[in-house]
Amino acid sequence: MEIIVCKTKEEASRKAAALVAALVKKNPKAVLGLATGSTPIPLYKELIALNKAKKISFKQVRSWNLDEYWGLPPTHDQSYRYFMDTNLFDHVDIAKKSTHVLNGLAKDAAKECAAYEKAIKAAGGIDLQVLGIGSDGHIAFNEPGSSLASRTRLVSLTPQTVKDNSRFFKKAADVPRYALSMGVGSIMEAKRVVLLAFGANKAAAVAGAVEGGVSQFCTASALQMHPDAWFFCDAAAAAKLKLRKYYTVRGEEALARELA
Repeated sequence: MEIIVCKTKEEASRKAAALVAALVKKNPKAVLGLATGSTPIPLYKELIALNKAKKISFKQVRSWNLDEYWGLPPTHDQSYRYFMDTNLFDHVDIAKKSTHVLNGLAKDAAKECAAYEKAIKAAGGIDLQVLGIGSDGHIAFNEPGSSLASRTRLVSLTPQTVKDNSRFFKKAADVPRYALSMGVGSIMEAKRVVLLAFGANKAAAVAGAVEGGVSQFCTASALQMHPDAWFFCDAAAAAKLKLRKYYTVRGEEALARELA
């Protein structure tokens, strides 16, 4: 696990984008795992800029998203398909048919999730998975208590997650209570993981994920067992890391070697 500590989320996003861009340059047919929410937006802006400057191309890239609200159509302005289209796909040269988001209107959730996993496996697996982290340490919609071996499935959202996501809806009652989500076990199969964490409200979660025990009560802590996990944090999100200074030096050295 490498921890990249930056002063701002913009700096952290630029460095994370450089890692993603390096993969796409090396492997134009890379399979990307993508995330939604406010956290990855600066990363996506960086990737859009690189694409428009013709420094990278997404023409042959394929993508699979982590999750989708169950019950929302793809045209809903809070669906994750809508989010991805408006924040990334509509602005780069990726083929829409090569982008995949779970179907929030699937009548048979188990069948939809099984087909999603099968498609990812058929594509060769995720080369690089982008993640955010919840204030309680969850990744995707793998709430505290989720099995660390969990697969893509229908999940019930905790009151905290509903509260955190209510800022995106007109009223709290509009927030879906269920979602389709890749499991922790599914995420752990990605060849590389890039997790972004910004703001003081993520500091406890980051500390738990990096320096706490591996536990289903902080599902991001499973990444301690991943062979190639990278955390990109701003100063506020890294504030509670006991070995912050060490991580800062080691992380910058690791990133420099990776991008050389």
